[in-house]
Amino acid sequence: MAEDAGRKVAARNRKARHEFEILETVEAGMVLRGPEVKSIRDGKVAFQDSFARIEGGEVWLHSLHISPYEQANRYNVDPVRPRKLLLNQHEIRKLVGKVEEKGLTLVPLEIYFVRGRAKVLVALARGKKLHDKRETLKKKTQEREARRAVEAG
Repeated sequence: MAEDAGRKVAARNRKARHEFEILETVEAGMVLRGPEVKSIRDGKVAFQDSFARIEGGEVWLHSLHISPYEQANRYNVDPVRPRKLLLNQHEIRKLVGKVEEKGLTLVPLEIYFVRGRAKVLVALARGKKLHDKRETLKKKTQEREARRAVEAG
């Protein structure tokens, strides 16, 4: 687990920044069961195709795979069950307005612990087109080459 300003990062969604243009981020708590927390601490989380959706005035995280904790056996729950995200009504209303815009979605970026509580960083994002992804890769390559030239010279 990495340390970032008093928070222990348990898992990162590396693909999200490549697949989406991040417009805004929001920190939310998650409703979890005990064995799920242990699995997250072990870093057994897969973000593949996970997303958040606003349903009935609440935000739910779908398709996030948290592997069952070995020692919990019968207390384990469905690894991909929808999990409720804990946000203020004000934050939810703000997100509802923006998600209803064309092409915007809620994507989890990382899961981390702050003072023992599991938090998820959810991003309001717009999907990138193939040419946007290529442009981003090109810029990264140019920056890397420029850095190497400065260090070598």
